[in-house]
Amino acid sequence: QVQLVESGGGLVQPGGSLRLSCAASGRIIRFNAMGWYRQAPGKERELVAAISSGRTMYADSVKGRFTISRDNAENTVYLQMNSLKPEDTAVYYCNLEGSYFGDSSYILNFSSWGQGTQVTVSS
Repeated sequence: QVQLVESGGGLVQPGGSLRLSCAASGRIIRFNAMGWYRQAPGKERELVAAISSGRTMYADSVKGRFTISRDNAENTVYLQMNSLKPEDTAVYYCNLEGSYFGDSSYILNFSSWGQGTQVTVSS
């Protein structure tokens, strides 16, 4: 199994910055896609940013303010969030997809979610 642990959420004033981290553990072979999602109260979960096949994508609402990056050596994906707005308030989740060594070293695919971290932007 591949497990993800998120960190970095919190309370920040409008215009402030936060950096979220998502660290993966397990017998990981490779990542195919890494993404950050968010879910605000009463709304559906939405994709915020993603890395796949070497390309990055961002939701229009965060372009120019958020940056997704990865540290391959640490099996970690980050989301740098700048110029935060109250409408960025949500629970943020990471999702990683790839392959890993399962029992008896079989190669298996995974799609794992982090536990979620609260980001609150308020004065």
